[in-house]
Amino acid sequence: MKQVKNRTALVIGHTLGMLIVLLFLGNHFAIAQTTPGAQAAVQSAASFTGAKATKRHYDAVYQLNTDDPKIIGATLRNISNALGDPRLKGKLTVELVAFSGGWEVFNKDNQYGEKLLELKRKGVILSQCHNTLVERHIQTSQLLPYVSIVPSGNGELIIRQAQGWSIVKP
Repeated sequence: MKQVKNRTALVIGHTLGMLIVLLFLGNHFAIAQTTPGAQAAVQSAASFTGAKATKRHYDAVYQLNTDDPKIIGATLRNISNALGDPRLKGKLTVELVAFSGGWEVFNKDNQYGEKLLELKRKGVILSQCHNTLVERHIQTSQLLPYVSIVPSGNGELIIRQAQGWSIVKP
């Protein structure tokens, strides 16, 4: 019987201790939310809507060097999202450079053809690395017909970066 009383007292004491801690933390959190610094931080976060597109034009080259369907899909979505960003409307030139395993995005026997054609119609430059084609014994007839060939994917990225293009690697 004495053990039951001691255990009950221990449970009650523990519960009361936890309630005191929770009350303290709750009050501390509520105080933090109402301090001028916290209020200013909340207002600042609410008023920020992203960077301002102050330039007349932007250039971005997307690098794709993997055949991973998740990364290919993410890359194509990222390009679509950039083209749809209202801050960049009419101000953006995009190039997709594929090399190494990334050539699969331009393989005419894959599921990306329709999406790529849609991007091409929106002005996206679709570039395939010639070195990859040679090294992997890929014929240009295996590629979608609206893909351009560049001498090397890395060379394309180097040149574009020197020209001021943003390089995006999803």
